[in-house]
Amino acid sequence: MPPRSTETLHARILDDITRKIVDGTWKPGHRLDREIALAEHYGVSRMTMNKVLTRLAQDGYIVRRKRTGTHVAQPRAQSAVLAINHIAEEVAGLGRAYRWILLSSALRASRADDRRILGLEEAESPRPALFLSGLHLADAAPFCLETRAINPDTVPDAAQTDFGQEAPGTWLLNTMPWTNARHQVRAVGAPDHDAARLDLKPGTPCLEILRKTRIDADWVTCVRLLYPGAAHQLVAEFDGGAGPAAGPGAGAGS
Repeated sequence: MPPRSTETLHARILDDITRKIVDGTWKPGHRLDREIALAEHYGVSRMTMNKVLTRLAQDGYIVRRKRTGTHVAQPRAQSAVLAINHIAEEVAGLGRAYRWILLSSALRASRADDRRILGLEEAESPRPALFLSGLHLADAAPFCLETRAINPDTVPDAAQTDFGQEAPGTWLLNTMPWTNARHQVRAVGAPDHDAARLDLKPGTPCLEILRKTRIDADWVTCVRLLYPGAAHQLVAEFDGGAGPAAGPGAGAGS
């Protein structure tokens, strides 16, 4: 029989490792053997093995780091583009432990950087608003950085609520109705300050979701959610002719 090509070996190894990850043989966090050991196991050159691992990392199946080695990646979180979901439920859906940390809270007038980050019009905040920032964790690792403004004229109870105990998005979803919402989604490089909070290098690609909810003409909240790009993806379902369908978790306002 003719010898198998390098391309065929590459595909065989790629399929074998992908299958082990997908069927749970290698669970999230599982540490793979060193590259040279894997090459010996599969009977290929180290160069071929490196190409396989590089492809797996690009596809999001593994994470490669110089100091800690190669590990099976955590499953990517999925959010419906038009849905307003509990982040705690996103984390729980991945089988990970959720925790919220409030970083700052202040009732004050808006500043130029607030309006820039949150897409808040100056005319919309002539009075002090409640500005919050916090970190959503999954298994004690940063999952999402939240920056938020709440309109106390529309949500008067917000100023007396302890958001150190409950994330503001969850509280709003459970207590505050809304009539319309606007989403803006884009890819951004993490600014220095945000990168430090997410334990990323400055400029690391991130997924940014800007959301504003209203009750008729009055805004309820403006929020910016910043996710590490390698750990999150957006999904949307469409029902023929009916437009995008809001996914699970849509309903009350956050």
